[in-house]
Amino acid sequence: MIDGHNENPNEVITSLRLTFSPLTGEETFSVSWSDPDLSPIPGVDDIVLQYGRTYRVELEVFNELEIPVEDITPEMRDEIDEHQVFFVGSSVEGPAATTNPNAIIQQLYDDVDNYGYPIGLKSTIVSTNTGSGVLSIQLRHLPMLKGELLKTEGLAALMANEGEQAMPGSTDISVDFNIRVE
Repeated sequence: MIDGHNENPNEVITSLRLTFSPLTGEETFSVSWSDPDLSPIPGVDDIVLQYGRTYRVELEVFNELEIPVEDITPEMRDEIDEHQVFFVGSSVEGPAATTNPNAIIQQLYDDVDNYGYPIGLKSTIVSTNTGSGVLSIQLRHLPMLKGELLKTEGLAALMANEGEQAMPGSTDISVDFNIRVE
């Protein structure tokens, strides 16, 4: 048992919510990816941002197969040394996505774990160009293995340079959002 729950290398995650809070005082909004019955066709909201804006973004994950719905986000916070979120895709430039001339957003981490490594439950996204593309969000589970942390410095650069196949740990969830900046 860890923090009152059985250790589970990968959680059952049936929905992910991103909450965007514009720094310009505009209204906060949320978008979701949801697959409550684990069907082959999940529900996915499009992300529409305004050009030249900066957004604080918070990520939450849920298991809708549980009654009541289980908010897994607090568990992620309890296990911050074992998780990292990576923001990649055709529309992104950031720590996990190398220089991208087609990027319409830039992502920066706003939270760190006990070792100073990024987490990604909180990020800043800046809309840098107009256009559309894909924002892929991957939550990696990086548990201890033989007494050693799998989560180390430089994982975002490893993702950017060598891709998912080079990453330690396993994927808790990987989600694609269509994103547009107007």
